[in-house]
Amino acid sequence: MAERRLIDDCFVTDSERLRHDDALAILRERVGPVVEAERIGLTAAHGRILAERIVSPRNVPPADNAAVDGYAYASGDYDAAGGYFPVVARLAAGHAASAHMPGTAVRIFTGAAMPDGADIVAMQEDCEPHVQDAQAFVAIPPGLKPGANRRKAGEDLAKGGVLAEPGTRLRPQEIAAIASIGQTDFSVFRRLKIATVSTGDEIVRPGVPLKPGQLYDSNFALLDALLAGADCELTDAGVLPDDSDTVRETLAKLAAEHHAIITTGGASQGEEDHLAASLTALGKRHLWQLAIKPGRPVGFGQIGDCAVVALPGNPVAAFVCFLIYVRPMLTVMAGGAWPEPQRFQLAADFEIATRKTGRREFLRGRLSADQSGRPVVQKFPRDGSGLITSLREADGLIEIEEDIPSVRRGGLVTFLPFSGLGLAP
Repeated sequence: MAERRLIDDCFVTDSERLRHDDALAILRERVGPVVEAERIGLTAAHGRILAERIVSPRNVPPADNAAVDGYAYASGDYDAAGGYFPVVARLAAGHAASAHMPGTAVRIFTGAAMPDGADIVAMQEDCEPHVQDAQAFVAIPPGLKPGANRRKAGEDLAKGGVLAEPGTRLRPQEIAAIASIGQTDFSVFRRLKIATVSTGDEIVRPGVPLKPGQLYDSNFALLDALLAGADCELTDAGVLPDDSDTVRETLAKLAAEHHAIITTGGASQGEEDHLAASLTALGKRHLWQLAIKPGRPVGFGQIGDCAVVALPGNPVAAFVCFLIYVRPMLTVMAGGAWPEPQRFQLAADFEIATRKTGRREFLRGRLSADQSGRPVVQKFPRDGSGLITSLREADGLIEIEEDIPSVRRGGLVTFLPFSGLGLAP
């Protein structure tokens, strides 16, 4: 494995809940890439994070070419020819162009290289071709500007231009651009190895009959789906009982084989919550207990070179904390740039008369339109952090900062769409 960049000094205690912006600042400062690079080809590149700068070795397109089917000619010849040109050649895409003969036109097709000296293409729909004395001619209407219907060499990518920087997550757009310069392989960061663990005697996996006091584990499926877009190698380590020795032994084993461990449940500090104590015994706790809602009992630490994230057991809190904190952290660990969420200021179609200040809140929001058709955001009527229904019916999160004492209907609030937090529509 590569030399790690997880700084292992403890810098936060449990004596005070850390504010949202302070937690983000610490994560951004302390987390860096932890994986080596490997070389791959174009067909395996989607979703991978680039580890090198891609520079175009040539112009794209390599030569001026026709943007439409029509007739190519030199704009300076138009007045002398009176718009009436002999057609002396035919050019299709993929064939070399000859020098342009003054006072003539060339039948040309989309993508074909422009003849040297020609600078304009008249669309075939606007022209009147005919034959006179066995010679083809074309009548071209006036009014076309020099350069019309011509693609210039290098207008997409210029030779020496930077196509993509290290840290770019490769989408179909970037892959197509790399193919357009003729490059077949390049360096990307290796995939993170991530383990997920559910905790709690009350938790069982779907498919097992429930006993009194038990609940089905939805968090393992939630994390599996959230991590599907992270292009990682994922290990489902199952459900751990509320037993300190089992928790400690499992964390130690997983830490030796993975870059990150993500747990759900047991992140508080009750008698049956063993994660904090196990992490302290095996490694170091960094952030623990944030001034946020939902998700206050969220923790970050490490065991050796392995990052450990302790998410709350409530699915809404686990979901929110993953999107806001864990996804950006994992992206940086995987070699990418810290992804900033999209934020929009929208009118609130709800009100909160008074709220507890001093903590950041992330409410579930749904987009709609007012009577004039302008977008507004509605708040899910219930705020419980165990209500998966609130996630299903939401389009994103409403972010309420720490010092805002109330929200009035029609006032502006910050809306974070799920699509801008890395979730596919």
